[in-house]
Amino acid sequence: MAENTLLLVLAVAVIVGLIAVALHQPRVSAILREQIPEHPKRRLFLAAVGFFLTFAVARTVAYTNFHKIGPFHDVYIGGRHIHHLVWGIVLLLGVGYGWLVGAGEPGSRSPMPTSLVMALLYGVGAALTLDEFALWLNLEDVYWARQGRESIDAVILFGALLLIGIWGRRFFLGLARGFIRFK
Repeated sequence: MAENTLLLVLAVAVIVGLIAVALHQPRVSAILREQIPEHPKRRLFLAAVGFFLTFAVARTVAYTNFHKIGPFHDVYIGGRHIHHLVWGIVLLLGVGYGWLVGAGEPGSRSPMPTSLVMALLYGVGAALTLDEFALWLNLEDVYWARQGRESIDAVILFGALLLIGIWGRRFFLGLARGFIRFK
């Protein structure tokens, strides 16, 4: 039980850590600031990176677990199966609380990298949660059943929302302004 929980925590830490280390490199950091100059878009970008990477890892681990390939097994605490959406919810609550208290905000005591790590963790938590959307929608474990497709749909919709936030914001704002002028 503790080994499986440790593996999950380790996987999340590795994803966030590798991205954070890459972003700490001066050249990578400069390219990120140059290509995505607006801070909110950088956060959206990093949330999307964390989201899509974590979704891919979660699906891969779930697949290998389901087919009994490799070292992965379900996590049980006190005889209860703990789905990965629980860890996602915990991460989302932690990130939400961090943002409520101003972690990573301009003018706060925490530096800008805190904001970017929070964005990564938000993406990780959202992926872990939405990967099991069908479970919380149907209130039963339908991950590999036909209804499990609802999780894929939720991931696609949320991923599209993140990508629209990165690339489509100016277009949609311009569209809204254009329609407001016509009234």
